[in-house]
Amino acid sequence: MFDFVRQYCKISMQKSLIGICQMSVGNSKVQNFVQAKLLVEECKRLGAAMAFLPEACDYIADKPEESIEMSEDVSSMNDSLLGQYSNLAKTNEIWLSLGGLHRRCATDPYGKIRNTHVILDQNGNMQGCYDKCHLFNVDIPDKVVLKETDITVPGKTISDPVTTPVGNIGLMICYDIRFPQISTTLRERGAEILTYPSAFTVPTGHAHWEVLLRARAIENQCYIVAAAQVGNHNAKRVSFGHSMVVDPWGKVIACNADKIGVITAEIDLDYLKKIRTNMPVFNHTRPDIY
Repeated sequence: MFDFVRQYCKISMQKSLIGICQMSVGNSKVQNFVQAKLLVEECKRLGAAMAFLPEACDYIADKPEESIEMSEDVSSMNDSLLGQYSNLAKTNEIWLSLGGLHRRCATDPYGKIRNTHVILDQNGNMQGCYDKCHLFNVDIPDKVVLKETDITVPGKTISDPVTTPVGNIGLMICYDIRFPQISTTLRERGAEILTYPSAFTVPTGHAHWEVLLRARAIENQCYIVAAAQVGNHNAKRVSFGHSMVVDPWGKVIACNADKIGVITAEIDLDYLKKIRTNMPVFNHTRPDIY
């Protein structure tokens, strides 16, 4: 069904393989899940211990009101899309990063939802949850109009890193990449991998995507995993793609430019520790002046 993009890496017993799923979703949760299922199964076939899906892996609606109507309460996995993802993780015995679900919450203002990053373990249990803190509001005439605050409630907390078989993962989403304070806090709390599941716009993607990802990797000495949406979602929405993995030295070690598909990358925590030991920048910070 898909022309899979694959990048193979040599692995050893001390290293972990991850799969990054680049998707192009629309407003059908059924069809989008079928797409995600095939990609996750490909990650498993390639030997990945964990698969990373992009922001809005559940759907991208045509209208704001449709986004609200299609949202779900993720507090229960019964008869829900999250339940299907839970079964997918369990069936394939693979950890999943669901980079952004449209989450309905009873305590939020009427007509508002949350953009929530969820981590599931290999048994389908939720191990981490983060609500996107920085919401993208842009209105450029004749180019792009995206105002997340119209329907989305911003998160209020930074979630602690989640311990997984591939390393300690810090949860973020898309626009959070422009605010390095969160990534620095997550590094200080023990993160080894920082995630930026995204649906980046094309103009900002061309200009800033790679340089921002590499900057966050270098300054925090962390692996960066950024699963992305790609292509046309509807008449008004197009995503940049270029799902990417960057190592702690700032080197791009995997990238899928413009296709639906899977890439893999190796997470080498010994290499990460070596970089942090040789250049201990977090020991050189000056909390006395900033």
